[in-house]
Amino acid sequence: MTPDDIAARMDGRLQDGGAFLPSPAVQNHAAFLARLPDGALVCAWFGGSLEGKSDISVHASLLDEGSDTWGPAAKLTDLPDRSEQNPVIFVTPEGEILLFNTAQPAGNQDESRVWMRHLHREGDRLVAGEGQPTDLPPGTFIRAAPCLRDDGAWMLPLFLCNPRDGQRWTGAHDTAAVGISTDNGASWSVTEVPDSLGAVHMTPVDLGDAQMAAFYRRRQSDFVHRSESTDGGRSWSAPDPTDVPNNNSSICVAHLGNGKLAMVCNPVSAATSQARRASLYDELGEDDDRPDASGGCKPIWGVERAPMALCISDDGGRSFPVRHVVEDGPGTCLSNNSLDGKNKELSYPALLPRADGGLDIAYTYHRRAIKHVRLSADDMRRIAG
Repeated sequence: MTPDDIAARMDGRLQDGGAFLPSPAVQNHAAFLARLPDGALVCAWFGGSLEGKSDISVHASLLDEGSDTWGPAAKLTDLPDRSEQNPVIFVTPEGEILLFNTAQPAGNQDESRVWMRHLHREGDRLVAGEGQPTDLPPGTFIRAAPCLRDDGAWMLPLFLCNPRDGQRWTGAHDTAAVGISTDNGASWSVTEVPDSLGAVHMTPVDLGDAQMAAFYRRRQSDFVHRSESTDGGRSWSAPDPTDVPNNNSSICVAHLGNGKLAMVCNPVSAATSQARRASLYDELGEDDDRPDASGGCKPIWGVERAPMALCISDDGGRSFPVRHVVEDGPGTCLSNNSLDGKNKELSYPALLPRADGGLDIAYTYHRRAIKHVRLSADDMRRIAG
């Protein structure tokens, strides 16, 4: 489809198991799914003209249970001088709805701050209260949902875009960590994941009995990595590779409740592609004469972001032998432009198990739209074998 074809379908109607969410923005990326206390499904993402531009803001849409149409997109953030990205919605045990997101100047992820604000529902949309930056250090990024530790502390998965004095961020020094709050987000401490250079987008999954596994995107574009915690998330092992390739693009993992884990991702890597681009933000035209950060790992950008696949594990995420293609395409991502038709990525997925045994998935479609796909319980039984 052309960008105009996609725009014509962005009406939110769920037809044949899929929908393109409504949005006023020409670029829409980084979907996140959560269930609200009233049962509605919420999808949040960032939208604007181009990732890294100051007009990038967080948007969200609601799908009530039993409805076949997503509601209008509501803009939840609007800082005038920062690109507001990677929304995460957290429903607290008390039923409060919180939005966390990053906010950075241009392509400088090492200057990002994590913001937090309360959300509430008014009619067919979410409304945001006044936001405040958290006390997490500059350069902190997020992508996965917070979870609760066994003592009630909040655990927010982080990746640290560690600043290098006088040098431009490239991702070469990014590492993984967990933010811990014992006062409902008023303050945070940071626990780093050892030997995690290049491991980002940490996604923890509770395996029961204080056992947890976490999964990582890799800047090196090799494999999805996995680490373990045996003390309920207080400490973590160093990440090790799984059998799923990774293209330096986002992943999402969830427990299906039947002993199986589900992961959505693009199971391709630099080993199978020659596609390369200079950096994530090479189209911004920034007036920045600093040299690229030296040392660290060697990030690889530009590997195709397709197919969009659902992978299933029955061994706690050590391996994912079942790989179901949700949607396929060229996956071309050498440009972030949403209007010239060159970007063909199917990327940055979110997934959320349903109470009926089905699964909701949302992902970026050609940087033009957010696409929602619903798999039924029968679909899941067939896919998982």
